[in-house]
Amino acid sequence: MENLSTLTIGEVKQGLKEKKFSAVELARAAMQFAEAENPKTNAYLSFSPELAEEAAKQVDAKLAHGEDPGLLGGVPIAVKDVLSTKGVKTTCASRLLENYVPAYDATAVERLKASGALIVGKANCDEFAMGSSNENSAFGPVRNPVALDRVPGGSSGGSAAVVAQGTAVASLGSDTGGSIRQPASFCGVVGVTPTYGRVSRYGLVAFASSLDHVGPFARNVSDAALVLEAIAGRDELDATSAFAPVDDYQAEMRKPVAGMKIGIPKEYFDGLEAETGDKIYAGLEVLKKLGCEVKEVSLPHTAYAISCYYIICTAEASSNLARYDGVRYTARAEAAGLNEMYSRTRGEFFGMECKRRIMLGTYVLSHGYYDAFYLKAQKVRTLIAGDFSNALADVDALIAPVSPFPAFKIGEKMADPMQMYLSDIYTITGDLAGIPCMSVPCGKTAAGLPVGMQIFSGHFKESTMFRLAYAFEQAGGVA
Repeated sequence: MENLSTLTIGEVKQGLKEKKFSAVELARAAMQFAEAENPKTNAYLSFSPELAEEAAKQVDAKLAHGEDPGLLGGVPIAVKDVLSTKGVKTTCASRLLENYVPAYDATAVERLKASGALIVGKANCDEFAMGSSNENSAFGPVRNPVALDRVPGGSSGGSAAVVAQGTAVASLGSDTGGSIRQPASFCGVVGVTPTYGRVSRYGLVAFASSLDHVGPFARNVSDAALVLEAIAGRDELDATSAFAPVDDYQAEMRKPVAGMKIGIPKEYFDGLEAETGDKIYAGLEVLKKLGCEVKEVSLPHTAYAISCYYIICTAEASSNLARYDGVRYTARAEAAGLNEMYSRTRGEFFGMECKRRIMLGTYVLSHGYYDAFYLKAQKVRTLIAGDFSNALADVDALIAPVSPFPAFKIGEKMADPMQMYLSDIYTITGDLAGIPCMSVPCGKTAAGLPVGMQIFSGHFKESTMFRLAYAFEQAGGVA
């Protein structure tokens, strides 16, 4: 099938409508292509051909009867391997869950299926979504399709890589501190982190429950908006999911942007590599030409974001990962007694980054340190959220870089966790505040490495974010 690696959702739907191919033909071609290409990047951990073909047959049957096949009818989509998928291994890229097969679907996966999507496989990621480079997977790192010697970003590196490589039309990832936006930037695709509560977390294996978001990757803004529309909305199975109505993103994003006010947070342009900064400034010029008004704003508590985030996320991680003890559905180390079995299981099967975060989180929650660290971090989080509220009271959206630098080489930062953590410096604030944010491609460096431009908007104002991103994309973006 021609142009399989560049198909958009619109092209899939048009091709099915015009009978250029059937959904079953597309499913088989997509599966064959993904399996052939995967050794280059290691972006998939498993494939689900039976699941995809069965969904494809249902799409073809609906089309044959003149019925609507669904919002994503016939579209090949990959799912990050931290989202439960009924009957398909969900490993979280960890040896602890190497053979775990869920008996239920995550709500986001269930809604993909209901929309007619063809789930072709589970995407590789950092173990339990902990990492910024996708080098922490127990099943090997993912390689960036743009430059195979470089990381795709993390933790949703596999989800970004399959879209960039063309082995899925779109994908789902999860974002706790930038794990959708940073890989999207590194791989040159669109990545969306919706408002906290916009998409149900039911069935998402928890890393840090107050920070985790589920969101889409796609090749263009329209496709990303369509996938989000399919999975968003209130879910009775998740008490933190919001009752806020889901907009018609396709209609809203096509409205003109002339007259919109954009804020530039001055704190986000410190420490940028020149090439990255130049591309973001060029992106701002595009928006100015479209009639947007640009002004500088301040988010004064940004300097405390890294410390705040790594206290809160590790504390929540230590609590969430306590359930993986070898007793129930995980792998189990052989031992003479119960305590030894706990210790050996967690010591042998958790990777180094998970152990590091469990230890840090347990420490900050321990007696005598809770008030000094965790409680104080929560107060700082409130201040960071207040910064965004104040800034967004005067402007429609904020524009910033996604990362201080483009994709780095595999192995370059693994020996220095602090340098790795700093790669999230511009993305963690959005998660701490719980606001919608996204990365849209904003040109390439002289070495051909993609750069992403980050857009923030107010709570449940994804439409505003998509509107700016779509106008920027349609204007040609940055070369």
